[in-house]
Amino acid sequence: MNEPHPKIFNTVGACVPADHYMLPVLPRLDVSDMIKDKFYFILHAPRQSGKTTYIEALTNKINEEGNYYALYCELSPLSGIKDVEVAVTQLVDQVNIGLSFSQVEALKKKADTYGSITSVRAFGSRVRILLNAICRDLDKELIVFFDEADCLGGPALVTFLTQIRAGYLARHQPNIDFPRSMALVGMRDIRDYLVQVRPDEASTGIASPFNIKKESLTLANFTCGEIHALYNQHTKATGQKFTGEAIHRAWHWTEGQPWLANALAYEIVVKQLQNDYSKTVTDSSIDQAAETLIRRRDTHIDSLLERLKEPRVRRVIEPIIVGDDFWNNKVSEDDIRYAVDLGLIKQDKDGLASPANPIYGEVIIRTLTQRLQTIVPKELVNRWTDGIKLDMTALLKGFQQFWRENSEILEAPHNYKESTPHLVCFAFLQRVLNGEAESLTSEYALGRRRLDIDAKYKGVSYPVELKVKRKGQFSKKKAQEALDQLCSYMDKLGAEEGWLVIFDRDVIKSWDKKIYWDTKQIGKLTIHVVGC
Repeated sequence: MNEPHPKIFNTVGACVPADHYMLPVLPRLDVSDMIKDKFYFILHAPRQSGKTTYIEALTNKINEEGNYYALYCELSPLSGIKDVEVAVTQLVDQVNIGLSFSQVEALKKKADTYGSITSVRAFGSRVRILLNAICRDLDKELIVFFDEADCLGGPALVTFLTQIRAGYLARHQPNIDFPRSMALVGMRDIRDYLVQVRPDEASTGIASPFNIKKESLTLANFTCGEIHALYNQHTKATGQKFTGEAIHRAWHWTEGQPWLANALAYEIVVKQLQNDYSKTVTDSSIDQAAETLIRRRDTHIDSLLERLKEPRVRRVIEPIIVGDDFWNNKVSEDDIRYAVDLGLIKQDKDGLASPANPIYGEVIIRTLTQRLQTIVPKELVNRWTDGIKLDMTALLKGFQQFWRENSEILEAPHNYKESTPHLVCFAFLQRVLNGEAESLTSEYALGRRRLDIDAKYKGVSYPVELKVKRKGQFSKKKAQEALDQLCSYMDKLGAEEGWLVIFDRDVIKSWDKKIYWDTKQIGKLTIHVVGC
């Protein structure tokens, strides 16, 4: 008799307890007070954070407890539909599908209500009338969860919210039945839905019951301990161990993003070690898997990075790359919140922003530099490596000449114009090293006004710091701050030699004055100031 196949780390769709390693879902968020107090609320979290898994489990729990009925409706088929009549028709279809697949007999029978609703000509009333008809004569109150609600947009969203609002306000009147509680589930808060409807205004002006910020909830990422608990399920099932260092590296790379935590483990167990459970998962295994995910850009990561093309995302990401503070660049709170809700960035307690995790940070930079790398001549590839060490000084002197000859061409077609110098330098390093470096990682430092790069070759770190000098904005004090910052970064990496690249953006100044090389000795540290 064959032994049962162990569960797997899931990276596709909702988790299934019988098939996938997974943490207890419902403790991640308690919405019992929302339901008890008859609130309509928002549940938003980035893509692949476990929203659907959570809502499906919550629906089952509510129905099993028997105090209320719960209905799950998925709205993803409405994505991209602009015609209001088509959108409303399909929304009603999705509610009917939810009824048909419900495990509750009383709700399954309500699928018959669907036929009479389709004859209602007023599309501006169909959703409200349908929900009213479903709730009528039920022996228990109904809770409805609309998953992927942010697939709705434009006039279709306005129509939907208007009907929900009408039913919400009328539900206390005699003979008016409507859901006790309701949640819109998606990536974004409702404020972003409304902004999307009218890009030039703060909201639609609709007094929607969802426009209640205090009742806007989210799912938190895993803690390091929760990643340990997740991986330990695999250890108990197969005997395959994860070292303590491996757990901490997984936390470092993912910062608890659920899809990434699962994807790292799947990449190692299935792809790297080919289900050989006798092999221990180490920190180097985690690093290798992280690099693979960064290079491969799976569907989840790729779809997220498509957002980089959006102007409101660019307005947030570019200051992070350049190192400028948001408010000086007049980035709106809505744009920042949008990028946070998408899962691209995070904010610390001081409001400073950075990529949501190191994997996303690396992929953002590499995505934005992908086209730029193709411009670097092939003859420069691996020119400054000899299998023993990396000649970073010669490499950056080569970059000075490349930047002098190509800067105008490189800047013209690029959307991220303010961060072009940073992106071009990273692209040059990436292309020239062409996989020869063990790693080429970037460290964002918003608030410290710099982007740090660590090129690691044969176990040695070669730290590079990038700064932009604008006319009248780079005093001796700031120049000293830049040196101090690089010294701090070198100390962190244990390096005794570092390179400070300063891009002079004064269009009047000649290239002969912009291009220079100055080597300084600060204690035991050697710093090369590279003018570009």
